[in-house]
Amino acid sequence: MNLLQELQFRSLQQQTRRHFLKQCAAGLGSVAFGSMMACGPSPNEEQKAKQVMEGLAAKLPHFAPKAKRIIYLHMAGAPSQLELFDYKPELAKLDGKDCPQSLLEGKKFAFIQGVPKMLGPQAAFHPRGESGMMVSDLLPHFSTIVDDVSLIKTMHTDEFNHAPAQLLLQTGGPRLGRPSMGSWVTYGLGTDNENLPGFIVLVSGGNTPDAGKSVWGSGFLPSVYQGVQCRSEGDPVLYVSNPEGMSGDLRRRTIDAINQVNEKEYQEVGDPEILTRISQYEMAFRMQTSVPEVMDIKDEPEYIHQMYGTEPGKTSFANNCLLARRLVEQGVRFVQLFDWGWDTHGVSEGDSLENGLVKKCGQVDRPMAALVKDLKQRGLLDETLVVWGGEFGRTPMQENRGGRVWPFKGRDHHTEAFPIWMAGGGVKGGFSLGETDEIGYYGIKDKVHVHDLQATILHLAGMDHEKFTYFAQGRDFRLTDVAGKVVHKVIA
Repeated sequence: MNLLQELQFRSLQQQTRRHFLKQCAAGLGSVAFGSMMACGPSPNEEQKAKQVMEGLAAKLPHFAPKAKRIIYLHMAGAPSQLELFDYKPELAKLDGKDCPQSLLEGKKFAFIQGVPKMLGPQAAFHPRGESGMMVSDLLPHFSTIVDDVSLIKTMHTDEFNHAPAQLLLQTGGPRLGRPSMGSWVTYGLGTDNENLPGFIVLVSGGNTPDAGKSVWGSGFLPSVYQGVQCRSEGDPVLYVSNPEGMSGDLRRRTIDAINQVNEKEYQEVGDPEILTRISQYEMAFRMQTSVPEVMDIKDEPEYIHQMYGTEPGKTSFANNCLLARRLVEQGVRFVQLFDWGWDTHGVSEGDSLENGLVKKCGQVDRPMAALVKDLKQRGLLDETLVVWGGEFGRTPMQENRGGRVWPFKGRDHHTEAFPIWMAGGGVKGGFSLGETDEIGYYGIKDKVHVHDLQATILHLAGMDHEKFTYFAQGRDFRLTDVAGKVVHKVIA
């Protein structure tokens, strides 16, 4: 078949009933079956299109919120609670002894094999603040803000590997494809600044989380709600700046032409995602001026740089904390910080408790405390919820990967107990919730599942997690799946 014949054949496929019925005979039955099974286009496509056109405009919550903005500080890799927040003197007495079989039977671990040794705390603890909260010496700056913090010591999760645990915490499910917490919040509430994304992500530590960028993806929500990753070094957002030789006026006319094509395509096929594409082009154009301004920290006063420990022009957790404050000041609804490098297995000096953990604490302690203090002194803390934590905890046993004793001290992944702290945004200050057993293995009082945390964050933002749904794939979805209870004890 030559090119002319192929062209004629392709034309006939598009035009004649004979070719249509030949190619689609089986497909017609599938279309009918899909319709009966509620697959295919949902009945509320027009409503979805309306929501997309409204885009990131501020929306009313279900009820009056305590937190109008959220800053989530995720320590990717899972910090050890036994060296930071969960004081266990009894564990110190068991240091070096064989782990009891009762703690091993029927349990799954990422790397522990055979019978590991118990490992006592590798840091000293002291009571801090008026509340007397027990906090490790590794966090001297954090110790000065404990009276503004609610500490949950009995978080637990269902996943013991990093990627699925991060997905479960941030998206409500351990597998890919579901919207992240920031996407849900932005979908429900929009943003107060039409020139900036409603959900911005900042990454430090040299890597993205193990689950990749899906932890700030929009899943089945319109992609206008996905997190926009910004950088504190180089261009704030990749590919937003105009190419060399292109003026702002030419860029504006180019976008107008593209949007006209997209609008025509939407009229023909009715796909709401096309409207998302239009919205993103418009947002990108506005971001060319708004993002560089808000991401430039050089003009901050010197005392602020000293307070956070920032170094303008570099990538660091300290810079990202200061940027988070600047972003919420400008009306960004949800700011997500990921700091990589907290996986302290002890198989090398860099990931050991005595070196790696100490180094990571030194990198985050000052800036995270400064963030809370800075928000407070500016009158923003009462309406800004700050959340800090990892995806799971660490075992009270020393990791013995490969059945051997390693020269450095480390702990394996642990699902039964880990800490999360929150400040501002309607939570109590100087408050500690939950108790673990004498070695920090199990939560024994006021256990909080990750779905409970998600329900609580949404509640503080003014959203009822059970009513806050999105129709996709034939059913209603929500961030908390079919679980989750609001932890009212931490709410002021």
